[in-house]
Amino acid sequence: MDIARSNRKYATQYEKMTQEPVGPLIIKLGIPTTLSMLVTNIYNMVDTLFVGKLGTSASGAVGIVFGFMAILQAFGFMYGQGAGSIISRRLGRKDETSASKIASTSFFMAIFTGALIGLFGLIFINPFMYLLGSTDTILPYARTYVFYILLAAPFMTSCFVLNNILRYEGKASLAMIGLMAGAILNMAGDPVFMFAMNMGIAGAGLSTALSQVVSFIILLYMFLTGKTQSKLSIRKFSRNIRDIADIMATGFPSLVRQGMSSISTMMLNQQARIYGDAAVAAMSIVSRISMFIFSVGLGMGQGFQPVCGFNYGAGKYSRVKKGFFFTVAMGEVMMGSLAIVGIICAPWAIGVFRDDAEVIAFGQNALILQCIALFSHPLVVLANMTLQSTGKRAGAAFLSMLRSGLYFIPVLYIMTYIAGPVGVQTAQPIADVLAFITTIPFIVHFFRKLPPDVIQEKEAA
Repeated sequence: MDIARSNRKYATQYEKMTQEPVGPLIIKLGIPTTLSMLVTNIYNMVDTLFVGKLGTSASGAVGIVFGFMAILQAFGFMYGQGAGSIISRRLGRKDETSASKIASTSFFMAIFTGALIGLFGLIFINPFMYLLGSTDTILPYARTYVFYILLAAPFMTSCFVLNNILRYEGKASLAMIGLMAGAILNMAGDPVFMFAMNMGIAGAGLSTALSQVVSFIILLYMFLTGKTQSKLSIRKFSRNIRDIADIMATGFPSLVRQGMSSISTMMLNQQARIYGDAAVAAMSIVSRISMFIFSVGLGMGQGFQPVCGFNYGAGKYSRVKKGFFFTVAMGEVMMGSLAIVGIICAPWAIGVFRDDAEVIAFGQNALILQCIALFSHPLVVLANMTLQSTGKRAGAAFLSMLRSGLYFIPVLYIMTYIAGPVGVQTAQPIADVLAFITTIPFIVHFFRKLPPDVIQEKEAA
């Protein structure tokens, strides 16, 4: 009886992902992911806001630690999106047993990797913070803040895996519950630990770490109580090297994208610190605001990913194409509206986080330029997601390297050499535009090569 009910539930999920109108389906899946992305970025901004009350050097520490958290995200997204992409295509082919094997393998790999990163980070904490761009005055704040993040590293990496698998299964609302619960807890915990308990920046780190543990418990609960198609079990961990390689190869574009983000943050901090703690703090604040706006487009894109993977696996290629252009248009409207607000309110937005004339002066021009460049993001992000979700690893990996790596790094050093602090402010917008131009021929080629829809037997009958 339970097996029959389970089969009906999975059949209904398959029909939803492959037969519902694409636009409403993407919106339905995109709203929870967008909300969770917004709330997550809000709590990152709340961290920045509360830590900013401790001084400019403390504000700079947030940017330093943000670079480290991007490393954890890189591995978490590699395992999570690598597994999620494979799982969605296999569920599209109705292969649930294989999906569970991939889910379990990626989950335990993420826990092990997070623990390893946390251990090495604790051992080499000082040189690590300097490598990420810390100054001598920022270091005491950065090492105190990151200590708690290092302890929570296994929970953070595995959270990304659980979240991505839920999304790729089309269970975006369940993923949202886990992320939003942790985010809300963090926002409530910051003032309690930092000020009521007089822990200062250590309180911000502890609040962030505890929120990640709570998110982990809630997300894991979804898997352990039968709310997902793929199951988690150490017995299902694959010892086949090809499965492990498949997860890592499919998720490699995510590792590259997030890894490049961490490297670019590190290099940006290193170049900004030439101009003092105010410049590091300003660029940290600009990054948080830009990421908040970017999260709207990213959330809608994550709503598209399971639709893309399911339908590509089921041979419904016209739905992949229709979903892509619908999501790009939605992203332009939503991100564009927020970007215009960011352009108009740039000085005020910087000042909310740090009421320091030097920080505001350095940050406002950078924020205006990054908001203008945000109009190029929907196409770039969706092209990358489409190639990754359909197993086009090489193209996805290359596109992942562009805006935060292959273009950003040389542009940052060239522009800083030519224009000094203006180079720090303009490097990312220039890299974004170059990435947009490069992406166009890749996505055009993908859709030209897309075959006609596969007619299923039932449909043909």
